[in-house]
Amino acid sequence: MPDEKFDEKEREKREEKNPEEKWRRDPLGSLVFALILIWAGIVLLLDNTGAIDAWVTKVSQSTGWTFLQDNEAWQFIALGAGIIIVIEIILRLVIPAYRRPIVGSIIWAVVLIGIGLGGWMNWNVLWPIILIVLGLSIVLRGVFQKK
Repeated sequence: MPDEKFDEKEREKREEKNPEEKWRRDPLGSLVFALILIWAGIVLLLDNTGAIDAWVTKVSQSTGWTFLQDNEAWQFIALGAGIIIVIEIILRLVIPAYRRPIVGSIIWAVVLIGIGLGGWMNWNVLWPIILIVLGLSIVLRGVFQKK
């Protein structure tokens, strides 16, 4: 009987070290990373073809908003990555099989969205909003944490 428990523990340790097993248990993290890479590639391709500059100019003219003309591609990449991470957070909350701690993901998503919106919003307004969202996420975690 003790040998069976030992063998079972050894098998569990091998599975933990095996990246394929980790992928089978939580494919969502790898999928999100792949989607962020794909998003970054699409944005950089659009930037290299001039499509982002044309879109920003068109939106600026039609809405009257002023956009920063520097590093727009990186702002779009950060904004899209933040939105993808928010979708991951929602899926982790909704699908029990993929649940795990999400506070780090919330912080990362808020920072990326903040960087993405930084060119379009005043940083004097954006940083307080980021701090409020982070504080609320910590409070909500404490309220809804299982005891």
